[in-house]
Amino acid sequence: MRTGVALGSNLGDRLANLRAARNAILALPNVKPPVLSSAIHETEPVGCEPGATKFLNAVVEFDYEGDPASLLEQLIRIEEGFGRRRDHPKNVSRTIDIDLLYCGSRNLESERLQLPHPRMHLRKFVLQPLADIRPELILPHERKTVRELLTELKQSAEVVRFKEDW
Repeated sequence: MRTGVALGSNLGDRLANLRAARNAILALPNVKPPVLSSAIHETEPVGCEPGATKFLNAVVEFDYEGDPASLLEQLIRIEEGFGRRRDHPKNVSRTIDIDLLYCGSRNLESERLQLPHPRMHLRKFVLQPLADIRPELILPHERKTVRELLTELKQSAEVVRFKEDW
């Protein structure tokens, strides 16, 4: 099933962090081509601590043949490999942040995993990269395309395209 994952980094070598995380994700078992990678966008931190630096954000989509809960655990292990602890505080600066956005049209609601991601339709830093690769996608629980959701989203933070090929 087509699966979308959002990546973000605002500490260290942000571009290298995104590249390494994307490579680790694409090397996971059950992750198959075709792979779509958005451009990288530089965004203002949202809800982070005062003085937090800008994020680089991207979305990667691929075919995944497996259980979404298993994929989530593998994504968490990748984050941990970058030094992120499982009990990390919300909305703080980080070397890498990986969010599982959707797995096909699956709807899941558990303590550990919600699909589709419950707040992605409200996040310009997710919708903009997703619109790069899947502007006509209609997410589960939505009636509008990603492009339409992005157009409607009124956020003060300006998203700047950073790098096309990474």
